[in-house]
Amino acid sequence: MVHTNRVHKKTASNSTIVSGILSRAEVEGDESERRASLDGKHILQEEFGKKQVSASDSEIDWTFWGDVVSDYQAFAASHPQLLAKAIERGIPKSLRGMIWQLMSASKDHVLEETYLKLLKDPSPHEKSINRDLGRTFPHHAFFTEGQGIGQENLFNVLKAYSLYDPQVGYCQGLPFVAAILLLNMPDEEAFCLLVRLMHSYDLRGHFLPEMPKLQQRMVRDCSSQPYDRLVEDLLPVLHIHFIRQGIKSSMYCSQWFLTMFSYKFPLSVVFRIYDNVLASGVEAMFSFSIMLLAKNEQTLLSLKFDQLLVFLNSKMLDAYKVDGADDGINGVDYDVDQFVQDAVSMNITPFVLDQYATEYAELVRTRDAHAIEMDNLRNSNRTLQAQVHSLENNLAQLNAEHVNVLNELVMSRLRHEELESELVRYKLLYAEAMHQSEDAQSTQRLSRMSLFSRRTSNNS
Repeated sequence: MVHTNRVHKKTASNSTIVSGILSRAEVEGDESERRASLDGKHILQEEFGKKQVSASDSEIDWTFWGDVVSDYQAFAASHPQLLAKAIERGIPKSLRGMIWQLMSASKDHVLEETYLKLLKDPSPHEKSINRDLGRTFPHHAFFTEGQGIGQENLFNVLKAYSLYDPQVGYCQGLPFVAAILLLNMPDEEAFCLLVRLMHSYDLRGHFLPEMPKLQQRMVRDCSSQPYDRLVEDLLPVLHIHFIRQGIKSSMYCSQWFLTMFSYKFPLSVVFRIYDNVLASGVEAMFSFSIMLLAKNEQTLLSLKFDQLLVFLNSKMLDAYKVDGADDGINGVDYDVDQFVQDAVSMNITPFVLDQYATEYAELVRTRDAHAIEMDNLRNSNRTLQAQVHSLENNLAQLNAEHVNVLNELVMSRLRHEELESELVRYKLLYAEAMHQSEDAQSTQRLSRMSLFSRRTSNNS
């Protein structure tokens, strides 16, 4: 391991870890949390002392790691570059769980007591958790079904967390994250570190309903989504190739981020990724994922859609396979040191990711504002359409009433004409009756005159 007397200049290969170490060297939380962290640190120091007394690993630089364990925050603040280089080279296996807890400040006896209390309560997610236990590292002896201890501890950690954080509950992907922790520490410490990862390292957003953080980091719904912006800026030719082939980052990278690379990657690689994530933040996963693309760029450019999906999901690490290594599943050997060195050299800083995230947030705000404006226009349009429909109905009703009035007017005119015809007929009948009456009167007068004349004649 790295000796404390060696001086390492700050280079691109460790500057990212340095920034993460410096930011996490600050004590977080209130007074009770700091006290719990201090108590936890003392426990870890005692554990380190026991390991050092009984150690048989001569490759471990006990002096260096002893200084780290004695006061991690102070050492990280005063020697960030030295610590970054040591983490880049890999934390010793026997000390890994202890250093992880120091880096994350997760050792908390109060939270451990909470964990033990939670184990006594039932969880509504127990059936789902049991269903997934057999799928988590089924070939690893610690989790082999029938052995008991590994699966029991994994069940306990997942059940306790589902009760501790009901909003998350249980989500597929969590077993792989928790399992990696259990391979390096007892279950109560693994639970505390899981809580720390979820809440302090912002991994919780990957497992909330609708996975908001994972969506923000992975889903290509605009040009400023952080992961795709990195691919576009660092690997522009590959970015265009993915667009032409219809490949989205969610098709292959979501699983990496959701399980922190533990689903299909060898444990020797996963442990080293965890080293860097716990040192510099979840953002370190961007460096590892982008480096995998860069290392395989020429091969990826030669593949079509179906071939790309297969390669991206199963063969990305083959570029680091050691020449002459066994092709069997358990016999493959990878140059993990080179992979980590290459990934850290990407120098993807939190500042760059924050800048992308800010652009993304601004575009989301613009998109949301546009969506709100469109919704308002649609609502206004629907209101106007309703008003137009109402006016059309009113117009149709008025037209119908107008037609009825016209019909009544026509009928009135017809009746008027009929009445005028009747009046004319009656006038004619009246005139005829008057004429007949006059004729009758005239005849009667003539008759009377004739009768008078005859009477006069007879008298004479």
